[in-house]
Amino acid sequence: MVEDNEEVRQAVKVYKALGEPTRIKIAMLLTEETNLCCSDISSKLESVAGSTLSHHLKQLTESGLLKMRKDGTYIFYSVNKDVARKYAPYLLE
Repeated sequence: MVEDNEEVRQAVKVYKALGEPTRIKIAMLLTEETNLCCSDISSKLESVAGSTLSHHLKQLTESGLLKMRKDGTYIFYSVNKDVARKYAPYLLE
């Protein structure tokens, strides 16, 4: 039987975060273009409301799949390649 350790919990968070089509689109977008702020992501997805996008970004960040960097009032997002390589390598292809 597999132990319930941190690695298993991380995998569950990542797969749960990627279980929503919009979040997969966000992750795929951020593998192509790094360091995008919320407004940049919103303009590229077009059909996602700002509050919904914030929720999706929070889920992806909490799962460890995205990294965020604050610069003044802006938060820039990029894919955490170590986590993506381990749990969702198809994002990096």
